This record gives sequence, C-alpha cells and structure tokens, in this order.
Amino acid sequence: MTAFFRNPFDRWAADGGADAPPVDRAPAPPSEPKPDAARPKIGLALGAGAARGWSHIGVLRELAAHGVVPDVVAGTSIGAVVGACYAAGKLDEIESFALSMTKRRVFRMMDISFSGMSLIGGERLRAALERELATMRIEELPIGFAVVATEVGSGHEVWLKRGPVAEAVRASYALPGIFEPVRIGDRWLFDGALVNPIPITVCRALGADFVIAVNVTADTMYRSHIIHDHHGEASGGVAEAPFAERRDSVVAEHLLPRYFHRRPSAAPNVAASMIDAFNIIQDRILRSRMAGDPPDATIHARHEDVGMFDFHRAKELIELGHEATKRSLPNIFAHIPLVGATP
Repeated sequence: MTAFFRNPFDRWAADGGADAPPVDRAPAPPSEPKPDAARPKIGLALGAGAARGWSHIGVLRELAAHGVVPDVVAGTSIGAVVGACYAAGKLDEIESFALSMTKRRVFRMMDISFSGMSLIGGERLRAALERELATMRIEELPIGFAVVATEVGSGHEVWLKRGPVAEAVRASYALPGIFEPVRIGDRWLFDGALVNPIPITVCRALGADFVIAVNVTADTMYRSHIIHDHHGEASGGVAEAPFAERRDSVVAEHLLPRYFHRRPSAAPNVAASMIDAFNIIQDRILRSRMAGDPPDATIHARHEDVGMFDFHRAKELIELGHEATKRSLPNIFAHIPLVGATP
C-alpha cells in the first residue's frame, strides 16, 4: 500500500528565532516557507466502541480523499487497533481482515480461556496482530502514535508510546473479564476505555494543534448481545480465516452466545451484566472527558443497532464512517487551512 501520511519528525525540531537585522546592514533574504506551514499539526483521536470501530476505516479513507492527513494518531481499544494499522501503513490489510469476518468466523476467533483471568484468551487475535505488526515498534512508526490502557488495580491511565505495537494494542482492547489483561513491564493492563475512551488529550500531548475526535459510541448504549443466528450463515465465497479450526473454537461458537445474548425481558447473565456496566462507565467518562477537553472537531460515526461483537458488519460500518466524515468536513475545513481543499 502506498502510504498517504507524512513523516512528522522533520517538523518536530523547534524553529530558532532570528534577531532583527542591524539598521546599518541589509536584511537577509527571507527563507522559503515550509510546504505545510499554512496548517496546524493535525491529531486524530480514534475512540473505543468494539465492533463499531470498523467505522474508523471509512473515516480515515474519507479524510485522506479530501487531503486531511493526520500528523499524529492516538487510539483506545478498537481505535488503537485501526490506528496502529494506519500508522504502520497497514490500512488495506485491516480493511481486508474486517471485510472477511462472518458471523461464524467471529466466534472462531474467540478461544475460551482457562486461566481464570477472563472468558476469552485472545490468542487468535494476538496471532493476527503479530502477523502484520510483529517487528514494529511504536517509536519507529512513520507518524506519531500512542495508545491508552488502564493499569489493573490502581486504575491509572497509561499512555503507551514506545515498545512493540501489537503488545500495546492488545493491552488497549483487553476488556476486563472478557479478554485477558496484558503484562507490559511490571504492570498488568486492560482496556483504556475505562479511563479515556477518546484520547484527545493524548493527541495534544503528541504535539497536535488541531484534534479531530472520532466517536463511534451511541447516545443510547449499544446492546450487550454479540450476534444473532450465526449458525445459518453461508460462507459467501469468502476465504477461510488463517487459523486452523480447533475443538475449542467449536466450543466457543456454541457457548459464547449463551453468555452474551439475552432477550430484553430476561434477567441479565454474568457476561451481559459486565458489558452493560462497562458501557455505562465508559459513557459517563466519555462525556466528562470531552467536556473538560473538547476536540476541535468531532466525527460522530454511530449506529444504534450494532452490537458489541457484530464485527461481521464491517461493510456497512466502514460506509458509515465515510458518510459521517462527509457530514463533518465543513467544520473540519473551517479550522484547518488546507489550500485547495474542498469538502
């Protein structure tokens, strides 16, 4: 894939101030302006939202089509997944992966954990990430990038700006009780949405002058169910997932819906209760964080009828990202002086 982002490191050196020329000497000829001096450094904050995060792909595509190129990217949870792939020049790969997901394949990516730390081990997801991002480190990516995680026990907000990309991303999406926490250094980390669902502050810390936030959560909480009627789906000619089918994947396919899905009139089970509680907490924190440090522009890519694990609906979610970005372009261009760009 041809990368459509620019390297920000050549803009991070501070400009030296020039003294006024002596009155008895001709002033030095002005230096040529930098090509991008007309616009501020742009930061893109990609928010949490589980399956709805596939909308981030459409957002990135649409921004690029209109010349809006982020200099820094920060992500939380699914925003960290898509943001990392973008920063690494792997947007094509993550889009292909998203579009290949079917209802049945989603369950087969979820291996049952027997560690006692979570319901899902996440080894298949880890393998998929490491296959694409195995040798990459955050500090070596072509653009500034960081992800948010939460420290187990203390609740501290942790910004991961160095180290292996895949490991940091796994920590950022490790939903408590559902995915196993990730140990980095001497800390156990899990989902960053508990402390900073849309990392606007991280973008500013990375040097962004103008921050675009992407909100993929709905005003009303998304449903705690995963998927309906997964057994009846045909493959549709899509290539099989790159993981060998094992007995535990078949167990997961039959077992997980019982944990996550409930009828509206039924009492909540353990997993559904955890997810509902997590969603309520995330919503309150998101409202507070955005009120305290509002972005310069917000893209609302929200869908009321998408469940937390509806990863098989990537096509419509990516299109939703495109459409949401188009609606937000006038506000974005009102703040970013991009020469020749038209919404």
